[in-house]
Amino acid sequence: MTTPVHPQHTALSLAASGVPVLPLRRGKVPFGNCTTCADNTCGGRPNMKVPGPCRCAAPCHAWAAATTDPATIVSPPWAAAWRQAVCVAYHPGGAGLTVLDLDDADAITWARTTLPTTRTVPTTRGEHWIYRGTMRSLNAVRPGVDVKSAMAYARWLGPGTGTMAALPDAVRSLAAKEPSPSRRAPQTLSGLRTGGQGDCPHRTPVFLERGIAMAEQRITEAAGAVHATVYRTFLAVLSRHGRCGCLTDTHVARLFTAAQAKGETARHCTDAWTNARTALGM
Repeated sequence: MTTPVHPQHTALSLAASGVPVLPLRRGKVPFGNCTTCADNTCGGRPNMKVPGPCRCAAPCHAWAAATTDPATIVSPPWAAAWRQAVCVAYHPGGAGLTVLDLDDADAITWARTTLPTTRTVPTTRGEHWIYRGTMRSLNAVRPGVDVKSAMAYARWLGPGTGTMAALPDAVRSLAAKEPSPSRRAPQTLSGLRTGGQGDCPHRTPVFLERGIAMAEQRITEAAGAVHATVYRTFLAVLSRHGRCGCLTDTHVARLFTAAQAKGETARHCTDAWTNARTALGM
C-alpha cells in the first residue's frame, strides 16, 4: 500500500526543481489573507490578480504568494497552512509554463485534433496539457478550455506523461479571440449591470467602494460552499447597489475575478449574477 505524500513534502520537491508553489485549503482554493493583509490594507490586490508590494510571511495573495524558497515553505506561517492544506498548487507562469485546462471530453477531442501533443496530466473531469512558455491567463477561451499561465495558479496533480512541447501559436492565439458565447465571460458585462432604476442611496463613492470590497472579502474567505457564497454575495450586492445605476462594469468585474480566484468558472459567475438579478426582479 502506497503511503500518501504530505503536501508540504510535495511542495519542497517542486520548489527544488524551480516550480513556485502554494498550499490549497479545503475546497481546493488558496488561503485567505491574514489579518495584516485583510481588505488589501497591505497594498496587495490579489482579487484583481495584481501583485502588490506586500511581502507577507504568510501564504497570502493566492498565486502571488507562490514561492520556490524552502525556508519560506517550512516557516511557521506556512507550516500552519500546510497542516490544513488538502493539496498543492503552483504558479505556471512563474515556472515558465502554460497549462491548458481541458474541462470535458469535447475539449480534449478539440485539443487532440488541433494542437501538438505535449505533457498531459489527468484531472477530475478532463486533462491538463502543459507547454513550455508563458502567456496571459484567460478563462473560457473556448468551450471547456481555460488557460492558466501568468498571474494564475493550477493544482499539482502529478508529473503527467509525455514530452513537454513549446507553447504553440495555436494556444497563444486563443488569447486574442472573443470568449465563447457558451462560456459567457465577465468581459461582456454591460448587459449584466442594471440601469438607473431607483434613487441613489450612496452619499459618497466610499460607501459603494466599501460594499464591493466587503463582497470581495466574503467570497475570498469562503471556507466552503463557494457556489452558494458567490450567489448570496451577488444577491446582496445587487439588492443594495443594483438599482441606482452606480454599479459599473469595473465593480462587477472585481466580483467575478474574486469568484474565479476561488475556482468558479466564468459561466458559473454569469449564471449566478443573472439568477440573482432574476430573483430581485431586475
